Amino acid sequence: MTGFLAVLAFVLGASLGSVMNCVAWRMARKESVLHSRSRCVRCGHELKALDLVPIVSWLLLRGKCRYCGEKISPRYVITEVLLGAVFTIAFLRLGLSWAALRAMGLCCALLGLSLVELDTQDVPDPFLVFGILWWLVFVFLMPEGVRDGMLSGMFAAIGIGGGMLAITLAYEKVTKKESIKGGDLKLLFVVSLFLGPLVGLMNLILAAILGLVFVYVMRSQKIPFAPPISIATVFCLLFGTAMVDWYAGFFR
Repeated sequence: MTGFLAVLAFVLGASLGSVMNCVAWRMARKESVLHSRSRCVRCGHELKALDLVPIVSWLLLRGKCRYCGEKISPRYVITEVLLGAVFTIAFLRLGLSWAALRAMGLCCALLGLSLVELDTQDVPDPFLVFGILWWLVFVFLMPEGVRDGMLSGMFAAIGIGGGMLAITLAYEKVTKKESIKGGDLKLLFVVSLFLGPLVGLMNLILAAILGLVFVYVMRSQKIPFAPPISIATVFCLLFGTAMVDWYAGFFR
């Protein structure tokens, strides 16, 4: 049964990865997310169901449009595989639980907003609003209880998000240079709701390290910071508590 559910989690993740790709592409181009059919970006031909099977269609079509032969970006199949893998690991780590479902929903939002920021340099507010609402729903479902879950999340979000906002404003006032963008600060606030104070702090450190990696790889001081935050958050959602417990064990 575990193997079957793991495969099911992968299929669900890959399918939602395909959906997030479509949503992000349309959102980046100010198109309707709900009221239009998927189509080839070159010839405009509406895609059929067989063209939209996650991973499989891209492989069978060899990364090209069935109708005009235009190359389809490998970004689609890569993100489908990655979100499928994340869903599978979430299930194996957290089991068939509310915690796993909460993590999966947040990972979908993180993928969508990261794809949009890679295209536009802006973090879209709809994904952030979804994240806050998703957190509120699961406050009532998680085993730690409403009071403890809400206090922990709010303390982390205000402390980490508000602290980074204060540091950013002070840095920009002193140096007269732009620092972290407002959308990225709002993203830190949202993900900290889910992670709590200790794991949220670890997430901030890991995101900063990944941000430096992005700076080195992209050879630019101005990078989209949502992807490093998102990658760090996915890691912390799945392994953060274990890492914090391991580290705290050195002081016991």
